[in-house]
Amino acid sequence: MKIERYFILLILVIPVLILRDFTPNNELKYLSIVDEALRDGYFFTFYHQGELYADKPPLYFWLLMLSKWIWGEYNMFGLSLFSIIPALISVYIMNTWVEEKTTTSLRWNGSLMLFTSAFFIGSGLVLRMDMLMCMFILLALYTFYKRYSGKGQPRDRFLLPFYIFMAIFSKGPIGFIVPLITMLVFLLVKRDIRSFCRYFGWREWGILSGFCAIWFLGIYLEGGSTYLNNLLFHQTINRAIDSFDHKKAFWYYGVTFWYSVAPWSILYITTIVIAIKKKLLTTDKEKLFLSAIVSTFVILSLFSGKLDIYMLPLFPFFTYLTILLLPKIKEKWITFSVYIPVIALTIAPIVAFFIRNKFNVPDSPFIYVAIITLFIFSLIACYLLYRKQMYRAINCAALGILATLFTGAFALPRINPYIGFTAMAKEAYHICEEENIDHYYYYKFRSGENMDVYLKEEAIKVTNEDSLFNIYQKGDCMIFVKEKNVTRSPALANWIQQTHHEKIGNFYLIHPTLNTSSLYDQP
Repeated sequence: MKIERYFILLILVIPVLILRDFTPNNELKYLSIVDEALRDGYFFTFYHQGELYADKPPLYFWLLMLSKWIWGEYNMFGLSLFSIIPALISVYIMNTWVEEKTTTSLRWNGSLMLFTSAFFIGSGLVLRMDMLMCMFILLALYTFYKRYSGKGQPRDRFLLPFYIFMAIFSKGPIGFIVPLITMLVFLLVKRDIRSFCRYFGWREWGILSGFCAIWFLGIYLEGGSTYLNNLLFHQTINRAIDSFDHKKAFWYYGVTFWYSVAPWSILYITTIVIAIKKKLLTTDKEKLFLSAIVSTFVILSLFSGKLDIYMLPLFPFFTYLTILLLPKIKEKWITFSVYIPVIALTIAPIVAFFIRNKFNVPDSPFIYVAIITLFIFSLIACYLLYRKQMYRAINCAALGILATLFTGAFALPRINPYIGFTAMAKEAYHICEEENIDHYYYYKFRSGENMDVYLKEEAIKVTNEDSLFNIYQKGDCMIFVKEKNVTRSPALANWIQQTHHEKIGNFYLIHPTLNTSSLYDQP
């Protein structure tokens, strides 16, 4: 597929990458962790607000450090490149993988479907390490397939364990489990399990173990046995057997799949089920893709800890197995499985228009442009389906989703104060600098501690109203209170009216001035 088309995909999401704010719960937390590591001189071990944080390997944090060194600050566009570029590379890997058996137009279908799958595009736009892991898993399995099909190069014996290590180094044990289990199941299907050591023998195990040993040694020298034990056992074995976090039922992924790869989930399942029923999976490539889907789905379902995003490495295989199988299937059910999401996309803008005032965010003309854009593209897709032009309809619906993101992104500057902390935290920092206020406090809301990225010092959590009133009475404080908490408490609402405050987004910034702090009487 021509390189220009990858640039089209990139350009259509650039406004989102440039204009959106950091999400408080994950992205701002990662930046806070990196700031702490840079301040304390850690490289292999990480801490959040002084507490051990062995949840994630260091690769992604190193990239965040690199970005800050290059830009001099946390630049949203620069940081987003570590997600969107791996997403585009993942699309490229899959297109290269299926190139022999598909046309350019069919690969463009696959690119658009994968890129617009809900959690794939979502992972490409947010600051997370999952897309990096997905890219390395695809590289590992593609390298295995090249060796299995006799097209490998001598360097692939090194690259296969290296890619698996990099997948582990990006996210954790999922990066090891997915490629190894897929290879084993595929060879079992091919009744060639004895050849496993030919592809992952002592040399490959030695390379993988060597990289892991260097990593673990770095952890031990910097964080000691406590950190290493937490990483290897608490964050891996305990999460798998009896998770302390994200504990879900066995059938969890059977439910989340439908919206994780929306709007194409019905098409994927319909195509694969028909192909299995009619025994249309005939090539090694198709069998490997199905092995990756089934084996990983089962093993992840067995683990105690589950998150929607853990399924990310499977989405490329769902998409491109569908692309390989579609030309073989002539059933009307296939067209019907595209009709359902296209009609839903046509109805969605109408619903969005009537409920737009339900969201507590400012109005913007770009929101209306985005709604109209999605409606027009979806309507055209419906017409193309009516004319029995299914592939063009898929392209039209997918491009409509991306065009909607492109136009709607220009509303983000107005919306950001309602979804992130940047606007209020920077304003608070500016006020505190002018009025010589030294202490920051926040009342009850989640992730307030991560504002230290902007405030340059820790904000202290306040958990009850009496403490809040007393802190304000003493003066020398900046207090953040969420509007939701104020509306739920008459005492808090009454108190706010008697304070010196500004409102930014969903938050009140409360700070006694030098002239009024001593005059306050506690309610």
